[in-house]
Amino acid sequence: MSTITDELQKRILVLDGAMGTMLQQYNFQEEDFRGERFKDYPSPLQGNNDLLSLTQSEAIAEIHAKYFEAGADIVETNTFSGTTIAMADYDMEDLVYELNYESAKIAKQVADKFTKENPEKPRFVAGSIGPTNKTASLSPDVNRPEYRAITFNELRIAYKQQVEALIDGGVDMLLVETIFDTLNAKAALFAIEEVKEERHIDIPIMVSGTITDASGRTLSGQTVEAFLTSISHIPLLSVGFNCALGAQQLKPYLQRLSNETEFFTSAHPNAGLPNAFGEYEETPKQMQQYIEDYLKDGLINIIGGCCGTSPDHIKAIAEAAKNYEPRKIVISA
Repeated sequence: MSTITDELQKRILVLDGAMGTMLQQYNFQEEDFRGERFKDYPSPLQGNNDLLSLTQSEAIAEIHAKYFEAGADIVETNTFSGTTIAMADYDMEDLVYELNYESAKIAKQVADKFTKENPEKPRFVAGSIGPTNKTASLSPDVNRPEYRAITFNELRIAYKQQVEALIDGGVDMLLVETIFDTLNAKAALFAIEEVKEERHIDIPIMVSGTITDASGRTLSGQTVEAFLTSISHIPLLSVGFNCALGAQQLKPYLQRLSNETEFFTSAHPNAGLPNAFGEYEETPKQMQQYIEDYLKDGLINIIGGCCGTSPDHIKAIAEAAKNYEPRKIVISA
């Protein structure tokens, strides 16, 4: 079977859109999050989207299928908050392995079904590794700039558990995404390298940072070039940006990234910027036009959507992507 690297050399690959945006349409309430298994759980569980892989697995599979039907080549597992650090909010640290393993299995089963139906277009699963809700580089307390809520080692241990479960569940690659603090990402990458070494395996790694505003920097203060330098010691499949900005606002940073890296490049921007109610209003057609600018300029190898995007957005993006050649990687001597 064709590998992800083989496919990337042939064409631009399409990543899925937002999981959270799709889950909102189901309007799940507290009892839906709990299901039968957690009906007497002592903590409130509504909002724990990762838990839905256990209590509403059919809905998660349905969302993955909708994205594949829309033209996605890669879907992300429903594991954005799948670490003991993030799950502490719900007192569910003990469930982390199961959440990641089951999420990976659900996505892989759907991907295999679509690949079987159309072997010419293999489908892949990326294990989603979010940034956690703690930061290793910055203090959460303005009066104590030296204070840190988490250590590198605590992050490494948490990420390692998530990575092992995602691999056991059958993901094709790992996606360290929405990086606002590169030190957190470095802990994740360190954990991945540990697992690869211990298991004598090689698994492709995607890295996706977040430029938080028009300053062109990550939350922890890095420019595009500094971010790239910080992570390029690891052999990556791709490097890119997602979240925070819409496709139009993201373009200049993607341009700089594309000029500087020998890795494949990725982007999954939001559907524009949020309005006063936190909603994303950019239509599939509008987003398609902005992304077409990336494609015309040869900036991209993997393209998808983040907050506010739906299968309709991904369909419009996929329709545009098939008309363009992927970004060519120039290996310097």
